[in-house]
Amino acid sequence: MQPAASPSTGDICDALPNAVDPHELSLNENPFPPLSAVQSALVRSVHVMNRYPEFLPERLRGVIADHIGVSPELVLPGAGATGVVLQALRALTAPGDTMAMATPTFDGYPILARMARLKTLTVPLDKDGHNDLDGLARAAADARVVVLCRPHNPTGTLESAAAVSDFLRRVPRDTVVLLDEAYIEFTAPEHRIPVSALVARFPNVQVVRTFSKAYGLAGLRIGYGVASPDLARALWSHQPPFGAPITSLVAVAASYGAEDQLLQRVQLINAERCYLRMRLSAMGIYTTDAHANFMYLPPRGGPWHEVFADGGLRVRCYPDGGARITVGNRTSTLAVLSAVGKGRARAPSAV
Repeated sequence: MQPAASPSTGDICDALPNAVDPHELSLNENPFPPLSAVQSALVRSVHVMNRYPEFLPERLRGVIADHIGVSPELVLPGAGATGVVLQALRALTAPGDTMAMATPTFDGYPILARMARLKTLTVPLDKDGHNDLDGLARAAADARVVVLCRPHNPTGTLESAAAVSDFLRRVPRDTVVLLDEAYIEFTAPEHRIPVSALVARFPNVQVVRTFSKAYGLAGLRIGYGVASPDLARALWSHQPPFGAPITSLVAVAASYGAEDQLLQRVQLINAERCYLRMRLSAMGIYTTDAHANFMYLPPRGGPWHEVFADGGLRVRCYPDGGARITVGNRTSTLAVLSAVGKGRARAPSAV
């Protein structure tokens, strides 16, 4: 018997996802391919793929720290936001500890809690899709870790800086707060909380960010955390050797160098989100006031999985009937509006 033929390079490349797919609206990916400067830098990096990256990502943390205005020792690179969170859980928790979070939330958090063998304590969002900060503060008293997403995933809602500060004051200092800012680049500058002052004031907070969303580098798996000196030292001791590939440093540096272009893309995505929300509102469809590259349709207008079942669109539908829709290009927007319109015609009472 002849051995099975190995797949060719062409076969593998043919199986890669479409970089611009107007129907893929479930993962909150950036609808644009990487910036040309980033692509060029990555192509050049191919010539050194026979070499290991840094043993520990000192240069990467320095590039990030310089850009966001903190000391390098406060920055903790990881494999996307999920990698940063998993490193934190492994460093700071023991099996059987409790992790508190909102529900619904980012799908990765229950998975990461199971991987770290933690119990979970969930706090429902309020009727407008906001975090119940009072409920989370009470839950934090019985938890080793509490998660706060800002903007929240999947609703996109944004808690005020004052409300976040009040919440953090009520969290016990021996409870670690993971402040997930995966979508912070899509928020208006006046809504952002200065990260250096935040971790100085609250030494139990780790801010978590990613290059997967606004920067459009989801396939490279690059994220980072920012924490106080003591917390950062504890987390850095769990940094895996050779854990940050050469492509991470190259892509981040090139992204920062082309940030004016990146900000233009963010503005385009935000404008498209506003347009989609306006059009849905004109159809009588309520959406939350999202501050991210997605929109959320609450369950009271659903069940949305039935609306999007036949249109070919891939959106994130939740068991309670709600749905999260990534903001794509205008073709994506028109496809969403068409699906909602057809769903409304089939079952007016459902939407």
